[in-house]
Amino acid sequence: MNLMNKISNSELKSQKSKIKRVFLYRVCGTGMGACALLLREKGYHVEGGDTTYYPPMSDYLKSTGIPLHDLNKFDMDYLRDFDLIVVGNVVPRSSEEARLIEDLGVPFTSFPSALGSLVLDDVNVIGIAGTHGKTTTTYLMTQVFEKLGFDPGYFIGGVIEGRESSRLGDGKYFFIESDEYDSAYFEKISKFRLYSLDHLILTSLEFDHADIFNDIEDIKNEFRAILGEFKGKIIYDDSYIASTDLLTEYEDKIEKSKFYPYGDNVLKIKNISKEGTSFSIIWENSELDFETNLVGKHNILNLCSVILFTLGEGISPEKINESIKDLLLVRRRQEVRGLYNGAIVIDDFAHHPRAVELTTSGIKSLYPDKLVKVIIEPNSATARSNIFQDEFAEALKVADYVVFSKPSRSTSVKGATDLDGVKIVDVLNKAGVKACIVEDLELLRKEIDIISDENTVLLVLSNGTCLGLWQSSFVNELTSI
Repeated sequence: MNLMNKISNSELKSQKSKIKRVFLYRVCGTGMGACALLLREKGYHVEGGDTTYYPPMSDYLKSTGIPLHDLNKFDMDYLRDFDLIVVGNVVPRSSEEARLIEDLGVPFTSFPSALGSLVLDDVNVIGIAGTHGKTTTTYLMTQVFEKLGFDPGYFIGGVIEGRESSRLGDGKYFFIESDEYDSAYFEKISKFRLYSLDHLILTSLEFDHADIFNDIEDIKNEFRAILGEFKGKIIYDDSYIASTDLLTEYEDKIEKSKFYPYGDNVLKIKNISKEGTSFSIIWENSELDFETNLVGKHNILNLCSVILFTLGEGISPEKINESIKDLLLVRRRQEVRGLYNGAIVIDDFAHHPRAVELTTSGIKSLYPDKLVKVIIEPNSATARSNIFQDEFAEALKVADYVVFSKPSRSTSVKGATDLDGVKIVDVLNKAGVKACIVEDLELLRKEIDIISDENTVLLVLSNGTCLGLWQSSFVNELTSI
């Protein structure tokens, strides 16, 4: 690995006036695509390339007019005309692509570094981090501040109906989904460490991403790298032991007034219906009442963090309450896709045991008169491993029926074996929850046909395609609600 031309954050910041032309190598990822738009909005000439362009990001990028190149038919010397190459995290360390980029003589960096140094260095950045709820909370925060009359910037790692996945705004507030995953093959630190964060919202902290982290302490160390001299507000869900223990370490280094814990000690849910949720929040020794169209405790907790940040900015509870009455979620977060044989079909990104349990419980509270039948495909490297073997079995006990889709790939987590779906199904059946396992799309479709009726909600949980279900004719067979 030749890092002679890798440019550091500090160097990028000092040289950003000299950088005019930026090329994003492997641009068709959610983060890279959003980064491309922000760099262009900041005034840089931006082009990008990839080996495969796939929707929805491919369609989105093409609609922006950013010049796009096919890297399968590409002369790498073309990159010598650029001042900076932003390298996507999908480029492997040992690949020929990496060697070619390193030897071009052109400065290169990761997209989090480019974003933090060239775009976010001079704006007020609020990072939304945590194991769960980052995308949802970032989108909720953006909507609330827009409804309050601000012009916020944002960076959201998800597809949003009717709007871009990133926008610069006026700089007073910039909300960014702050992933703990590493940044590039040459920058093995969490993305959020490079985003120039001024404030932090920590929605949760649990072990995940076992392909790059050994344990929860490894993840904590990424946060420790920014917390030592942190100056802004820290809003966190104190029901997660790991995040509470982590922040306790900084009680003597960060002003007490900067900490805004939330959870069951702060939030009280009063009523849930199909129209939404009424709840209260303890703020400065007073109980403030709110109403929203959102349902599900995890969504209300995410919204609670938004409200606490907003209150901390001096905005009145009355204005906040008006701003949260009609909020949207990103695609694949409790997204109602239609009806199938009378059953309501809901698509959700949940793939961690805690998220699976909370999402399923939320849907059960929303449809108390129906059976919630879960179709789950553990798809991430950690979810496909035996690390969460017992946790998945426990989380799925809240469902009325479970169809376990066996992952088509083995886990890539070192030292772990594959998740045993047969054992999970056996545990569920013994606990009184009917469950079965399927190994391909044909068997999954047959099972869906059997369990679908007007008394059912089909809740599909996967951060992938669920054995190809969402790319199959199943989508065309759904009818409108």
